[in-house]
Amino acid sequence: MDLSRLFQDHIATMTKRASATLAETGFDALVLGAGTQMVYYADDMEPPFRSNPHFASFCPLKGPHHAIVVKPGSKPRLIRWAPKDYWYERAPFAADFWTSGFEIDEADTAEGVFKKTGALGRAAFVGDDTAGAAAAGLTLNPEALIKRMDWDRAIKTAYEVECLSRATVAGAKGHTAAREAFLAGQSELAIHHAFVKGAGCTDDALPYPTIVCLDAKAAILHYHAKRATGSGRLLLLDAGVSDLGYGCDITRTSAAPACDPKFKALIEAVDKLQLELCAMVKPGPSYIDIHLEAHRKIGAVLVGQGILKCSLEATIEKGYTSVFFPHGVGHHLGIQVHDIGGRQKAREGGVLPPPPGHPYLRNTRVMETGHVFTIEPGIYFVEMLLEPFRGSQDFNWPLIDQLAPYGGIRVEDNVLVTAHGHRNLTREHLPN
Repeated sequence: MDLSRLFQDHIATMTKRASATLAETGFDALVLGAGTQMVYYADDMEPPFRSNPHFASFCPLKGPHHAIVVKPGSKPRLIRWAPKDYWYERAPFAADFWTSGFEIDEADTAEGVFKKTGALGRAAFVGDDTAGAAAAGLTLNPEALIKRMDWDRAIKTAYEVECLSRATVAGAKGHTAAREAFLAGQSELAIHHAFVKGAGCTDDALPYPTIVCLDAKAAILHYHAKRATGSGRLLLLDAGVSDLGYGCDITRTSAAPACDPKFKALIEAVDKLQLELCAMVKPGPSYIDIHLEAHRKIGAVLVGQGILKCSLEATIEKGYTSVFFPHGVGHHLGIQVHDIGGRQKAREGGVLPPPPGHPYLRNTRVMETGHVFTIEPGIYFVEMLLEPFRGSQDFNWPLIDQLAPYGGIRVEDNVLVTAHGHRNLTREHLPN
């Protein structure tokens, strides 16, 4: 793919969207700040920097204090922060596939960046350097403008889809290497290292910390400790890679030969139903439909494999599926792993809440061409959630206790809504 051509179309789209938003909200110009560098409390150490996602969606330039000025009828201006500094290596700045999309200027201080924005009329600022923006006379983070930008960002351009696809290529290599390390009996930490090496990246370039779970740790949804020493019978790996700021988000659950055959059958069932859920993706229906169907399908597996002894109807009516599947079926994906706007009711704002009983569903929008989101059903054996039902005869407790040492299952793909259906970005490179 020609990134230069894709980016030119992308920046034209982003500028057109911003111009429409400015007209609708009564502003003459928009200033996007890359963000300021945080410092740990009572320390001089800095956490890894991540750009303001609204800035990053316009420009892949890394680092703090840069600014983009968008004024209708003009080429966007990038004011690059280029400090005079001998403490850190500064990557040389040179023409790249995206640089022709901007008029580019430089300033060697954060204050100088704001001074170079110039006279803009009534201008809105989006970012965290509110002191600098206020001193420059900009209107700080106007909600009506930001809501429109949040909404628009859910519709990915061809450039953004290509970035996500490139990230997935690396992510698939990492997952393959990690699975091989698991089957070789290595520890959670060694599996993490195998993923990073296979993906060809460093830890600070990951879109989120890897979730590497052997056996019972798979019942912890966001487990990061990497303490298990190896020879696991099951691996749940939730790990992604970033490319030009866009991160894939992939989960696979793998069984070693020593894994209980009944749990292996459960993994196969979740993988099958996950693909069936992906097949539901198309423009028009609500994403909520996929979430509710995930519960119905998971309920059918729980009943069909004897984990629950009641009927499917009773399983759904009594909310038993939430005991085994306590999270939402997915979320928007892009510059942010949990991309914003997933519960937004309309472009102007408002909230479309999840259905009763499903508080953790992050995406409630109608699916539109250009949306990219995850589909990630799971079945887990979490004692904290099971314990209140220990007296119920609807649960097959001997079987549950037999399967619980394996923790849980999650299968996650990244899916693009197309004009006539969907494209599974993950399975193109990681089919199983």
